[in-house]
Amino acid sequence: MANLIYHFQFPDGHEESLPIGALVAGEVGADLPPWTRLECEQCANCPLSTADTEYCPMAVRLVPLIELFGKVRSYDEVTARVDSDERTVTKRTSVQRVLRSLMGLLSASSDCPHVDFLKPMAHFHLPFSTTEETVYRVVSTYLLAQYFLRQRGEPADPGLDGLKSHYHGLQQVNAGMAKRLAAIENQESDSSVNALVLLDVFAQSLPDSIDAQLEELLPVFKKLSKATEG
Repeated sequence: MANLIYHFQFPDGHEESLPIGALVAGEVGADLPPWTRLECEQCANCPLSTADTEYCPMAVRLVPLIELFGKVRSYDEVTARVDSDERTVTKRTSVQRVLRSLMGLLSASSDCPHVDFLKPMAHFHLPFSTTEETVYRVVSTYLLAQYFLRQRGEPADPGLDGLKSHYHGLQQVNAGMAKRLAAIENQESDSSVNALVLLDVFAQSLPDSIDAQLEELLPVFKKLSKATEG
């Protein structure tokens, strides 16, 4: 994953930074909070065993983010700047929206087996993407992955059924993570849970609405079809 640094200016004027590239996926440090243990609100569809895995890989990945935003209200405005080797993106938005972007990135780059299909998107992260942009990127990434599978002579999905199945699995993961975050003792903020709710709304809607959302993208490709006919 590319080196990224998220910078934040909060309503009270103080600033914080979160270097994403330095947070190695699967990294387990000392003094992890109890809510990161695999047995704590373990997802219903989790394939991992507490006998072999002590901590939830996705929860571990989210710890720095939860610590940073733990005392900020979800509706507070924040100025976020994302620096990468290629570009800088700046946006004034709500804490909730920033967390949605970061939770998506950190979750997808974790060692949770249910997000393996999202790892290419984490590598080519687009901060603060719209729903339309996200649908375009998700579908394009999935279809490119199927192309590479066919090139290697491996079974590949001819359509989008596998993608829809992946997102059905993510619905259960998001539900389990929401319970984890809600279980944090003395939580002074609702921002982390609200951001996860936003992610889950997308995960819930995508399997059933993907065909309709792709129809909305069809006009962008009209010239492509005309070029093919010619």
